[in-house]
Amino acid sequence: MRITSDYLVLGSGVSGLTYALEASKHGSVIVVTKRAIAESNTNYAQGGVAAVMDPDDSFEDHAADTLRVGYGLSKPDIVQLVVEGGPSAIQELVERGASFDPSEEDDGLDLTREGGHNKRRVVHAGDITGREIQRVLVEAVRQTPNITVYEDHMAVDLIELSKYGGPHQVAGAYVLEEAKGEVHTFVSRVTVLATGGAGKVYLYTSNPDVATGDGVAMAYRAGALIANMEFFQFHPTCLYHPKAKSFLISEALRGEGGILRLANGDAFMARHHEMKDLAPRDVVARTIDYEMKRTGADCVYLDMTHEDADFLAKRFPNIHAQCLEYGIDMTKEPIPVVPAAHYMCGGVVVDSNGKTKIEGLYAIGEVTCSGLHGANRLASNSLLEGLVYAKRTAAATRNLGQGRFADVPEWDSGSAAASDEAVVVTQNWDEIRRFMWNYVGIVRSDRRLRRAARRVALLKDEIREYYWEHLVTRDLLELRNIADVAEMIIACASTRHESRGLHYTIDYPEPREDYAKDTLIVHGEPPHLSGR
Repeated sequence: MRITSDYLVLGSGVSGLTYALEASKHGSVIVVTKRAIAESNTNYAQGGVAAVMDPDDSFEDHAADTLRVGYGLSKPDIVQLVVEGGPSAIQELVERGASFDPSEEDDGLDLTREGGHNKRRVVHAGDITGREIQRVLVEAVRQTPNITVYEDHMAVDLIELSKYGGPHQVAGAYVLEEAKGEVHTFVSRVTVLATGGAGKVYLYTSNPDVATGDGVAMAYRAGALIANMEFFQFHPTCLYHPKAKSFLISEALRGEGGILRLANGDAFMARHHEMKDLAPRDVVARTIDYEMKRTGADCVYLDMTHEDADFLAKRFPNIHAQCLEYGIDMTKEPIPVVPAAHYMCGGVVVDSNGKTKIEGLYAIGEVTCSGLHGANRLASNSLLEGLVYAKRTAAATRNLGQGRFADVPEWDSGSAAASDEAVVVTQNWDEIRRFMWNYVGIVRSDRRLRRAARRVALLKDEIREYYWEHLVTRDLLELRNIADVAEMIIACASTRHESRGLHYTIDYPEPREDYAKDTLIVHGEPPHLSGR
């Protein structure tokens, strides 16, 4: 089946839905999302949106914090345009009906502080900020006639015309309708990747199950330029409990006075960084990893017991309730926490308007490498980037949803048959996530990276053979995508012979000035360092 639209958006998080709402003013929009529309990384974001909303704060201060945490790889012009877009982005969400926590001191919004920030500038809705933003955007999309949402549909690959004798251009995507097992041809004049991150490439992650790197993998296979995949952020504090799956303990707790301790009560962060518990995320995650390995502990503890109990229950209602479900009363006892894969700072290279190196293909949000985050993301800059870039990209593509649709072939399954050995998928899925955690995690080495490279090469051969022999399923597509993401991360990490930001290797423990460049990679070619 062939389905056409002026604008095709893959993904339904903050960036995808914001773009869809803006683009719908100028043409027809289709949003494809592989599960329910609300199931995105945005929906699970707890902390908030960083924006300059206080008279004592400034764009210059926000930019300075972002650049410092980016360790020399953030692009100053991109940082400036994103931070300057913060206040208006917040105002538009409020106008859509978002309910952020009000200030108790004036008629403004309550602002909290998180790691790496020198000012209180994080706008929040309790500890479920992402859920509140997702709610208002979904409601707005549902009420917009020009937007059609295809839930439980997953993109298989981008339709890249040079594969069929045309120019190097994207004209839509082949999309699997999971319920029927059928692949449809979605043709568009503008295709926008808003597929989010790839935390599921690691064994332990704060991300939901949908975060399998689909967008960056599809762009990679289509020949797009990818950058800085070695910089994968590990959130320092996920709940450590056998029944808790991927539950994040927001950085905002440390912003409100939380202290990280060992089991004996030792507040260890003061020994490792001048900002103590509010050090940048890469420092805190690496320090927790070090202390756990040094002491043999399974976790560390985040202590909030010195704070007022009523304040904690009101400020962090979701975290408080979830911890109680697991028998942990954060008002009376420390919360056991461990680091987990959280945010992909690299991705598809885009310009200041979300344009990739392929005609017809744009990308926004976590799937991209825009130049904002550099080697490490500043807390709560992710939702900000999604909001600002969605609007900029919609403006840049305003007049592109016109003209004739490309002539593209329908999906052809060939001689592929249904699989009777799905165990291959689950086995390879588990193996990739485990060796990525052990060999390409918070602390790396050349030896570990070589082991990971050998394993991913073997597994990719198996997956490629399986893919061509069997009909596609969501599980198979996600496996194929995380294998591509793993390959990119390993290749980029192996190229960077230094430690910088989120990439730390015991073989090269110090940063090098000659490596203060982006790691660029294109499918079929080895990565290289270059100034973009």
